[in-house]
Amino acid sequence: MTGSTRQQKVSRLIQKEISDIFQRDKKGILNNVFVTVADVRISPDLSVAKIYISMMLAKEKQATLEKINNHKREIRKALGDRVGKQLRIVPELVFYIDEVEENALRMDELLKNLNIPPTDKK
Repeated sequence: MTGSTRQQKVSRLIQKEISDIFQRDKKGILNNVFVTVADVRISPDLSVAKIYISMMLAKEKQATLEKINNHKREIRKALGDRVGKQLRIVPELVFYIDEVEENALRMDELLKNLNIPPTDKK
């Protein structure tokens, strides 16, 4: 995690609160899709938060991301209600699909399927 100490603290705060908002999902935004907030990166002026979400078991990740983007205004308002006392402005939220875990699983599968002949010890 790079950035100033303030950026790191705000990133952790936003990650915790967005995770809690998704977990409590009262409005049915996610349709029972299990979403985790993998990482949050905040701009130096604290005005934009890039939120990387992981949806390991979701079948239609892009559709879920679109649904989240369609409800971005409500998510930002809920975030503002939670962090309004700690932040002067609530950052603009930009959601991305985090594919680190999927890529790691794909790499593991590739490594398992490698056919490496044993070396001759002379």
